[in-house]
Amino acid sequence: MNKEQLVKAIAAETDESQAVVIKILNAMTETIVETVAEGDKVTLVGFGTFEPRPRKERQGKNPKTGEPLTIPATTVPAFSAGKGFKEKVKP
Repeated sequence: MNKEQLVKAIAAETDESQAVVIKILNAMTETIVETVAEGDKVTLVGFGTFEPRPRKERQGKNPKTGEPLTIPATTVPAFSAGKGFKEKVKP
């Protein structure tokens, strides 16, 4: 499902216009991105948690030359599914 399909599904479920749904969806994703970028986490009970996770510096290999290189430490965004989400997906 892409963003357009998601907007249509939400609009049909909520009887809101697609324009309103797009505004809400964009505001929600922007808020989540900004909050995680600031180092905080966002928890949506039953859905999941978005959070920043640190990655340690590690050794890697240049795929073309095979030479070893150091991959610097960084912070990456992560998502952990909530209990309700996991139970819904579980076979």
